[in-house]
Amino acid sequence: MPFSSLREKISDKNYSVLFGEITKINATTIIAKGLKVGIGDMVKVVSNTTNQEIVGMVTEIDEATFFITPFSFVEGFCAGDRVFLDQSGLNIPVSKSLLGRVVDPFMRPIDGKGNIEITKLSPIIKHPIAAMKRGMIDEVFSVGVKSIDGLLTCGKGQKLGIFAGSGVGKSTLMGMIVRGADAPIKVVALIGERGREVPEFIEKNLGGNLENTVIVVATSDDSPLMRKYGAFAAMSVAEFFKDQGLDVLFIMDSVTRFAMAQREIGLALGEPPTSKGYPPSSLTLLPQLMERAGKEEGKGSITAFFTVLIEGDDMGDPIADQSRSILDGHIVLSRELTDFGIYPPVHILNSASRVMNDIISQEHLRAVLKFRRLYTLLKENEMLIRIGAYVKGSDSELDEAINKKSEMENFLVQSATAVNDFNATKEQLLKLMNTSL
Repeated sequence: MPFSSLREKISDKNYSVLFGEITKINATTIIAKGLKVGIGDMVKVVSNTTNQEIVGMVTEIDEATFFITPFSFVEGFCAGDRVFLDQSGLNIPVSKSLLGRVVDPFMRPIDGKGNIEITKLSPIIKHPIAAMKRGMIDEVFSVGVKSIDGLLTCGKGQKLGIFAGSGVGKSTLMGMIVRGADAPIKVVALIGERGREVPEFIEKNLGGNLENTVIVVATSDDSPLMRKYGAFAAMSVAEFFKDQGLDVLFIMDSVTRFAMAQREIGLALGEPPTSKGYPPSSLTLLPQLMERAGKEEGKGSITAFFTVLIEGDDMGDPIADQSRSILDGHIVLSRELTDFGIYPPVHILNSASRVMNDIISQEHLRAVLKFRRLYTLLKENEMLIRIGAYVKGSDSELDEAINKKSEMENFLVQSATAVNDFNATKEQLLKLMNTSL
């Protein structure tokens, strides 16, 4: 082989000449010895018989041996196969050429549109924004969805969770947010979902339009490490654009699959299972990802939406509970509202935006509080109203709620393809609640 061809073949990686060897291997973990490695180091495992190669990460060290979690499957490898250290670490190529593309966690294109031009390498694992370098969230971030813009207003740089059971409509809401969000750059991470959902999400929910959008995919058939670092890789892409002073929408589906991937890794390494079988590392991993979103002084912002799958509609699920404590707000989707034909089924009374009071006007806030109060009265007295036990005139505020019931429900309803202007939504809410501009 000519020297120039050999140089091109190995130029993208910097592997050590020294190598170790596998001493034990199972379906999820490789145990090796013979190299001095650290936690998080990247290694390449090469089969002595077939020359097959896989990449993995060092996740545990025990004196002379170290444990490798592979990024792909280990069939065909055996004890004695060689292990090489990758000196360059876990980096991914990032550039503006990613816009409009569908890629895997290593930024390799999976959309059949050819190679992607590389501008720079960016580490997947980074420290979150330092606390004293975070900018104040003082600007509205419009997502084009009436129920969110009007009643759960988001701020630029805010982190929110979308909590929903299976089949309630979170993918549809995600598509509405991506299409309607007031952001020049959009990064979507599809982690641990079924493979068929990827083209469906692009065609049905996004209408096939990936302008200014990057989609990072790690499906359920990928290895746990691929699913875990798929989320971190997508966040690194968002940070690349944020560092250029741009405002980025980051949306991830789903945090639950991400935590499940870490559960598989942790249990394979011998971590003790705690609530619902999740090891401690699954819970400590969430803030490492979520805290990287936000607004940074002198740079741009990352406004993040993380979907959380609520198993059995149980909001006490450990991942949901931990996520709520980290995020700056939560949007709860209700199966009951879908039964009544209200889409998107945002349960206003169970949802909250923690920064809303600081970014909207006093007139807007008064209208939001009045809407929630009237809606609460309707829910509390729903049975009395249905059976005709309530007599009009007994409570003037409840009378107003009953009179405005259909208009309030219409305010919550929106077509999946519609995008509503924030100011128009605000004016509609003020008019509905009889609050002057």
